[in-house]
Amino acid sequence: MDLFETAALLGAPVEAVERVHRLAGDRPSAPLPAKAGAPAILDRLAVPPDDAAEIMAGWPDDGSPLWTPELRWLLDRSIALVRADLGGYGWLPPGPELPRDRGPAWRHLYVYAYLALVEVVRGYHRDHGVPDAVSWATLADLGRNLAVDRRMRGEGWPVMQSWLTLHVRGAVYELGRLQHHRGDGAIGLHIPDAGPLTPEAVSASLDQGRAFFARHFPDERYTAFSCGSWLLDPQLREYLPEDSNIIRFQRRFELEPYQEPEGLDADVEVLRFVFRTLTTPLDELPRRTVLQRAIVDHLSAGRHWQWRQGRFPIDASHRQGAVPYLP
Repeated sequence: MDLFETAALLGAPVEAVERVHRLAGDRPSAPLPAKAGAPAILDRLAVPPDDAAEIMAGWPDDGSPLWTPELRWLLDRSIALVRADLGGYGWLPPGPELPRDRGPAWRHLYVYAYLALVEVVRGYHRDHGVPDAVSWATLADLGRNLAVDRRMRGEGWPVMQSWLTLHVRGAVYELGRLQHHRGDGAIGLHIPDAGPLTPEAVSASLDQGRAFFARHFPDERYTAFSCGSWLLDPQLREYLPEDSNIIRFQRRFELEPYQEPEGLDADVEVLRFVFRTLTTPLDELPRRTVLQRAIVDHLSAGRHWQWRQGRFPIDASHRQGAVPYLP
């Protein structure tokens, strides 16, 4: 195949296409689920109706004029690329960002890749004794992210397409309020947009995580919970009350010395998660909550938010000031 021609037809950098070609090689792909059963799977993955309709309309049927040879190649090799790292837990872009305004095949190519990998990772889950309820709750993050992307008018997907490869490789598990991410010696914590971050819900989720990894990944030794997030920025204490859920969550962690993370802009991440927009002017953003007012006032003053890393021992039920979980 001609990588330069393929990249030009995809509207993608040739380096990104070459990466897919190199990492996927001739490794096996995986088939999509049968089209007739796809609506039930999309429903189980919490995909909103509008997105489900688009996904079904763009389905890669044989002979579909929506699917050019280069799109079919990218779908097949992206599936193979991600499948080859089954069990891995690092950040893994599945392929280049595509011009999603060209139609549903372009807009949802990596969703089709995700769907093809659902049964692959479900087999991995079964091999580790992971309950079905945990499997489906974890994989349903697809629907949550599609809903966010629609709310953000397509601004969210470039990050999400890589984030979701963690789920279909068996790296991330949704256990109660938090998502738990396998790693090197520490279980990484992610905070989905799923309701209040109450101390009780967090403690219950941590208890689930301790039991889950000891039972299902007994050969992996974890000594700490870790988190990287703008939610750990100490500057939030200038604006939020000490008994707020965010400040209580912060107090669980011992923060690492601050370093500006490469390739990550904390101001952008705050806008993405708090307002679900990256383009709305500051003076047009809503100010309904204490957190929204804090974010806007801080940025309007010419200040910047920080992405902070923290951790605490896995055998610690809570840090000073946090509320312990009481069964």
